[in-house]
Amino acid sequence: MALVTSTEMFKKAYDGGYAIGAFNVNNMEIVQAITEACKEEHAPVILQVSKGARAYANHTYLVKLVEAAVIECPDIPIVLHLDHGPTSRPARPASTAASPPS
Repeated sequence: MALVTSTEMFKKAYDGGYAIGAFNVNNMEIVQAITEACKEEHAPVILQVSKGARAYANHTYLVKLVEAAVIECPDIPIVLHLDHGPTSRPARPASTAASPPS
């Protein structure tokens, strides 16, 4: 399961009649707490990385934290959402690094 696209996740949620939690993340403890709770509940999750989080923690570190969450919680679908930047520029390298396998 692991890293999936939002299109795939939203379709399953719509068809299944459930909501998906989306949470801003900016450090390891937050990523761990959110994904471990989702693991316990067997719930999909959207991890959002804002412009501020990228400035605080560097997008490379944040992508690696999400990759670690995928390894530690392989049974839950995770979307990495590069939230609300003024341009798509910061999203390009991170989306390439964290794109789900084809």
